[in-house]
Parts: sequence; C-alpha cells; structure tokens
Amino acid sequence: MLASDFNPGSSPTPSMTMIFSIAATQLRMTPAESITASTINAAHTLNRADQIGSLEPGKFADFVIHDCGDYRDLAYFFGIEHAWKVYAAGRLVFARR
Repeated sequence: MLASDFNPGSSPTPSMTMIFSIAATQLRMTPAESITASTINAAHTLNRADQIGSLEPGKFADFVIHDCGDYRDLAYFFGIEHAWKVYAAGRLVFARR
C-alpha cells in the first residue's frame, strides 16, 4: 500500500504524486504499480475493496482527473499541480480553470 499519511510528525506532505515519484525512484515500482498500490490494493488492506479503490458501478466515486498527457507523467513531474477536476461521491468538488 502507498499513501501520504499526511501528518506533521512523520510525513509532512499531502502530495500523492510525490509518493508516486518516490515509489518509482526508490522502490523501483512502475507508475501503474504505484497507482494500483494506492487505490485498489489500499482498499483491500482496509477490507473495503467492495466499496472503494476502483471506478465500478456501486462504489463510491471519489477520483481526480489530472491534466497530463499520460498517467506516467504523475510520477515524473510531481512538483506540477496536475489536478484538473476532483470528484467526491460522484460530485464535482474542485475544478481548475
């Protein structure tokens, strides 16, 4: 499982794209592996894969649409704000102009 665990004591970053970059450079994970580890695999560790972790009918639709040409860009350009739209429970909660 990959996560930011954002807190001031041991993980002072909320940036999942930074976590993806660390996974790629330090753990030798592919971008696809890091996304899987932070979504559906993380949901399985919480015993909630039937509700969260992937985009499927009947699951909570919390997701981000990133403004990048390829999903692999997320790990390699982590200092750039890629979030274009953010949805929570299937509703748009943020949109960058």
